[in-house]
Amino acid sequence: MKDRLLAFLQNENKSYAQFAEEIGVQPSGISHILSGRNNPSLDFVMKMLHRYPSLSAEWLLFGQGPMYKSVSQPTLFDADIPSGQSGNEEEKPDTDYLPDDIQEPGTVQEATEGGQPGRNADLSTARKLTRIIMFYSDKSFTEYTPS
Repeated sequence: MKDRLLAFLQNENKSYAQFAEEIGVQPSGISHILSGRNNPSLDFVMKMLHRYPSLSAEWLLFGQGPMYKSVSQPTLFDADIPSGQSGNEEEKPDTDYLPDDIQEPGTVQEATEGGQPGRNADLSTARKLTRIIMFYSDKSFTEYTPS
């Protein structure tokens, strides 16, 4: 397993100290694993797989298959349909509990002269979505652009 750990660190372009900090273990523990002095514990393997969810457990533990799981990138419209819904019915959100000055989703309240609220404008004709950017806690991001 030490060879696979070395291969993983080289592939990720990380030093063992950086890697130790990311998964929350002592750098000396990784040094001992890489030198062959110690074998990795279950806790170490679980921390590694938790921090790197795309890493294949089969590859890490047994050396079988590819290093990373093959993950297809979901699109914006590949949302899971909650059980009990066929997906053909459009569910309208319950807005009865909202105060009168909060509008339904998909509308924007235009301002009149003097900054006072005016009529509702339909967003579907007013503007189009051009890009969505999602930022993750590991300082990476994913960008979606409609085709």
